[in-house]
Amino acid sequence: MSKKNKKSKLKKTQVEQILDKNKVPYHQAEFPTHQDGDVRTMSVDHTGVDEHVIYKTLVLTGNVTGPLVGVIPVDTHLDEKKLAKVSGNKKVNMVPLKNLLKTTGYVHGANTPVGIYEKFQYPIFIDQAAKEQGEIYVSSGKIGRSVQLNAEDLANLVHAKFADLQQANYEG
Repeated sequence: MSKKNKKSKLKKTQVEQILDKNKVPYHQAEFPTHQDGDVRTMSVDHTGVDEHVIYKTLVLTGNVTGPLVGVIPVDTHLDEKKLAKVSGNKKVNMVPLKNLLKTTGYVHGANTPVGIYEKFQYPIFIDQAAKEQGEIYVSSGKIGRSVQLNAEDLANLVHAKFADLQQANYEG
């Protein structure tokens, strides 16, 4: 069962240690990144992984809940009205970049539902597409590093709710 000889193991991130501690199975993944202004961004063009199963972790603040997290495919846009409704807020707004590290403990591009929940227990909402896809990728707390895991395992670990969070595509 062990794949130790197959590939040199990456040093475990804090997120991977949390998954181990909770006996949640996962696979480590690395994606190339590039500098975009003052922000490092993931490039997923040539990695052979469908973008739609790679999820980004967005941190917002609601007028009722305070900070909350939306987890959606990287190739989609968050519908803030839908997130506000399912989270019991009248309105939600993205946390400004300058406040992100203070709010979550992570820099832009490294936010992860696992680490954020472990540290702050913010309410977390995962797009319902993840439930249908089964295995998804989320950040493991370092830029360019992700974990592939079962969406339901992730939701159970971070006490997340599945909901429709994507903006509808209006193609003209």
